[in-house]
Amino acid sequence: MSHYLIHFDLFSIVFSLIVGFSAGFIKGIVGFAMPMILLSGMTIIVPADAALAALILPTVFSNIQQANAQGFASAVSSIGQFKMFLIVGALFLLLGAYLTPLIPSQLFLGIMGCLIVSFSLFQILGPKFQIDRGNRLATVFFASISGFFGGISGVWGPPTVAYLTALNTEKTEQIRVQGVIYGLGAALLLFGHLMSGIFSWETAPLSAFLVAPALLGVWLGTRIRDHFDQKTFRTATLFVLLIAGGNLIRRAWLG
Repeated sequence: MSHYLIHFDLFSIVFSLIVGFSAGFIKGIVGFAMPMILLSGMTIIVPADAALAALILPTVFSNIQQANAQGFASAVSSIGQFKMFLIVGALFLLLGAYLTPLIPSQLFLGIMGCLIVSFSLFQILGPKFQIDRGNRLATVFFASISGFFGGISGVWGPPTVAYLTALNTEKTEQIRVQGVIYGLGAALLLFGHLMSGIFSWETAPLSAFLVAPALLGVWLGTRIRDHFDQKTFRTATLFVLLIAGGNLIRRAWLG
């Protein structure tokens, strides 16, 4: 079976490189949104299932890079601190990946989009919504939503970032924790969609092709993020969350 890259013309190749770089650049600045941008962009030129497969390898490699930015020991420490979130999210991600071929995702995307937009607007315009780190119910709630929607759509960033923002997580720690959560999630997503058949010999070359431009974008975006203070980082994160939520609603409405 031939893969998608064989049939790409020059426009499709250049467009894919731009989408990959843009996704990495935004991720470098705020630490998330790569799957959302890759999925939204690549569905313009390939089917949705191929776009979902295409985001997997760039997401895996960029999150390994992000998680290890402050060293391996710090990444391991983050795993220990957020182990409940990781375990619950992993279980629901595999469930979502398993159910992807069986259920329409539009309804779930629309619900999640509305929740994310509401949360972002509340945080931007009103008082801060905060969660105590010892609140297990909130952890399970956000982890299950993040994992399940991640398995279905490949987009688990918005609910994860909403959770970390509500915890008032410090910028450097938040970036590292996001890298750990997304990296492990992307590895599980790869496994889940190897099982579902979405990630295959036909779609894998396109995913591999997007790795280099995505990592280049992450590197450049990280250089810019280093100049942000905590308040600016939080504001930028919330505005990207707002856009992400609106995009999920758009995908739910238009299919």
